[in-house]
Amino acid sequence: MEKPIKIDYCFRFDNGELKTFNILIDRVTLNLISDKNPEPPEWTVLERNKCSICSLDGRSKKYCPIALNLSAITDEFQDFFSYQNVNVTVNTYERTYSKETNIQEGLGGLIGVIMVTSECPVMEYIKPMVRFHLPFANLLETVYRMSSMYLLSQYFLKMDGEPAGFDLKGLKEIYEKISSVNRDFSQRISEAAKKDASANALVNLDCFANMIIDADRVLQDIKLDYSIYFS
Repeated sequence: MEKPIKIDYCFRFDNGELKTFNILIDRVTLNLISDKNPEPPEWTVLERNKCSICSLDGRSKKYCPIALNLSAITDEFQDFFSYQNVNVTVNTYERTYSKETNIQEGLGGLIGVIMVTSECPVMEYIKPMVRFHLPFANLLETVYRMSSMYLLSQYFLKMDGEPAGFDLKGLKEIYEKISSVNRDFSQRISEAAKKDASANALVNLDCFANMIIDADRVLQDIKLDYSIYFS
């Protein structure tokens, strides 16, 4: 059995306080490996502030899978503001990333990983990104990685004799749905937080999702780096 993907997020605050989150992801399914909360909070119930495009049935699934996996994190950050300074270190088997930043940016990466690996039907399409997680990615890096991931999926479809589309229309449709989930889920998560750290981290993710929907300008900038292919 292959060892799981490991991503550790460590938040070190100015007062010396330390919060560490150890994420394990099944290398085959790319699903989060987590201990189930025996007493999930009320805000995690699926039918409570349910996302408008959610296809899950509350009769067979009582809890929102993303909310269930995020509940421990929102508990840890419910008394923090998003603008507070923090040193965030992210450790994987391959390397270590570190940045002096604010809680909003650091928490955004952690929340993003958990949302994608929680078996939400909308998020399933961007699971391949988790294997190559890049903390603190900017818009240019995110657009490049997402476009590459999507076009590689179309290449695999073509190699298997399936219909494939090498424009980015399908990617934009995926991100329109992700943006919808982000907006709706922010209502759910705001119920769990006394202050704004978790909710604003999600807003930050939604800003990126919306920018990717309109990624053509960014891709035109990237195109300049490919000039050798047009000579």
